[in-house]
Amino acid sequence: MYAVDVARDEDTCDLLCLDLEKAERVRGSLPGVEELTDAAAAAKALGDPTRLAIALALAAESVCVCDLAWIVGRNERLVSHHARLLKAAGVARSRREGKMVMYELTAHGRALVRAVSAERVAG
Repeated sequence: MYAVDVARDEDTCDLLCLDLEKAERVRGSLPGVEELTDAAAAAKALGDPTRLAIALALAAESVCVCDLAWIVGRNERLVSHHARLLKAAGVARSRREGKMVMYELTAHGRALVRAVSAERVAG
């Protein structure tokens, strides 16, 4: 281990140190840049209150955009826009049923919503 004294800051170590074995083990367990980018985009998609409300509604069941608009209390065009953003981020998917477009969460979207919901309940 390598250590050097550094300036005092409550959010940093008092020593600049590197446990190379531990650091390399953890570094090696991280996903690649592309996977991190995709995961960050999906997490960011839930960072908007309207998109989060839509995702929480979709966690219950597959819903059309018209119903989603009523459920989350927003205009249908706005909900449609946000649902498309969730889809682009890989959080949701859609399918056409006649004249209706039905949205549902992907497996990744369900995991994210569970994580956000657990944090909300635990917090």
